[in-house]
Formats: sequence, structure tokens, C-alpha cells
Amino acid sequence: MRTISPAIAAELVPDGAVVMIGGFMGVGSPHRTIAALVARRVRGLTVIANDTARPGVGIGKLIGAGCVARVIVSHIGTNLETQKLMIEGKLAVELVPQGTLAERVRAGGAGLGGVLTATGLGTLAAEGRQVIQVDGRDFLVEPALRADIGLIAARSADYAGNLVYSLTARNFNPLMAMAADMVIAEANEIVPLGVLPPDAVHTPGTLIDQLLERPQVA
Repeated sequence: MRTISPAIAAELVPDGAVVMIGGFMGVGSPHRTIAALVARRVRGLTVIANDTARPGVGIGKLIGAGCVARVIVSHIGTNLETQKLMIEGKLAVELVPQGTLAERVRAGGAGLGGVLTATGLGTLAAEGRQVIQVDGRDFLVEPALRADIGLIAARSADYAGNLVYSLTARNFNPLMAMAADMVIAEANEIVPLGVLPPDAVHTPGTLIDQLLERPQVA
């Protein structure tokens, strides 16, 4: 697999795209790709992610630069800029319970129409949602999530695009690699084929469309 620069990766993300971005509070997020998107001044993105991190960190850079029109996330409590834009009506925010968000992404990657969950019944999260009954119990119908572009980050990659994540970076990155039409990955290191043991690979290269070049060492 040929590698590309962050700038080229950013050019592959059109204005108005639906983008899944891995990571948790910026940990396990594709920081070089995010920086390139800010530099390109992309606009109108819908971002599906766990959170919007903090101002100036991870997805928070995209928020602060005005790149995002809508987010589908589990919380925004650590980013005052996101909160301010939502209150001002400049950013649409859909808050989804974290487990439900993960399952909706997983369902999108598995080709399912959605998931059933009891989480949120009787709360604001249920407003506008379809409720069905299974074996006498009520469940919310939560539609699957897919994206035009998946931006994910890994600890290690090889030149076939196989990826290995570290610790909590496995929370959303592997799911999002399966739920986007095009997946762009960046890794802290790229090793030769054969270095990554097959049973250590978390995301197989067949799911990766583009791989960022190795980080520049100062």
C-alpha cells in the first residue's frame, strides 16, 4: 500500500462529508489528519465520535476552526466551545449514550439497520424515537450509523494497512474502520510486512483504503 501525506488525506475529505473520527478525549485520535483538515479549512462536516475533546485538542481543533456543522457524540462536557456553539445555534449536537453510540456504529459496519436498546426509555433521549415491544419489554429503535469517511489512528501499521491499537484506542477505532465507505488511517509507526504477528492485528488491512506516511522525526 502506498502512503500519502496528511495534506493529501485532507483533500480526500470533501466539504459536507459525514466523518467518523476515532479516539476518546483525543487519545487514539488521528491528530495529523485533523491538523491537515484545519489547514485546508474544510467546512460543513458532520462528525461522529465519542466526544469533541477539549478546545485545541483532537476534534476540538475542528470545532474551534469552524469545520463542523453537526456532531453525533456521547458528550460535550469537556469542550466549552462546543457548548457555546450549540447554545448559539451554530452547531447541531445529537447526544447519544456512549454504549448506544458504539452499538450504532457497530451495526453500521455489520450491515444492520439498527439496534434495540432500553437505554434512554422515559428520558429526553427517547423523543422522536420509535419504540417497539419484544417479549413484553419496550425498546428504543436506534438507527445504524455509517460515514462517508473514517479517520482512525493506530499505534502500529504495516505496509498492507494492518493495524494494531494501544489500550483504550481500541474503543471506537476498530468499529469505525468497518462503518465508513473510505477509511484513512494514521499510525505512530509503520513496520515492514511480517513484523506484526497475524494474531496481534486488530484491524486487517483489507478495511483500510489510505495510510498516512510515517511521522516526520525532528
